[in-house]
Amino acid sequence: MAKEWIGDGAPPETVISIIGPGMRVVGECATDGTLRIEGSIQGTVRAGKAVVVGKDGEVEGGIFTQDAVISGRVSGSLLAESRLELQATCRIEGEVRARRMQLEEGAMLNGTVQLGDDFLETISREVAPPEAAPATPPEAAELRPAAVPDAGPGPPSETMQRL
Repeated sequence: MAKEWIGDGAPPETVISIIGPGMRVVGECATDGTLRIEGSIQGTVRAGKAVVVGKDGEVEGGIFTQDAVISGRVSGSLLAESRLELQATCRIEGEVRARRMQLEEGAMLNGTVQLGDDFLETISREVAPPEAAPATPPEAAELRPAAVPDAGPGPPSETMQRL
């Protein structure tokens, strides 16, 4: 009976996976549907539909998805191909790229932001599954500021803003 139910289940893109409170995941999390994070993840998160980081949720690593709603903490790259919502309790440190973004008063963002339709042009060569990405991308040297050789990608000084 269980086999019949699993075989007739909902399509993967409609499934919601949950990392519950107190749960810690180390490594890559990937789903075709939605991932709700109430615990913590140290690694890359890829979701075909959406990622929701709850108020007590935490991600140390990259998030790559269609839509994202962030209430907790994210340290790393955050890419939302369609829509990004940063709620008042969120704390973001890192690079943020989205087609559209909604900010609530009180949200904190320390890093770089790129918005609009044109950000997708640069994403295709930068965001690839780990097995397809070269160890050192040739574009890295071009992204590094000339004045600060060891600064890495992004501006040499990032400003903390309370939005």
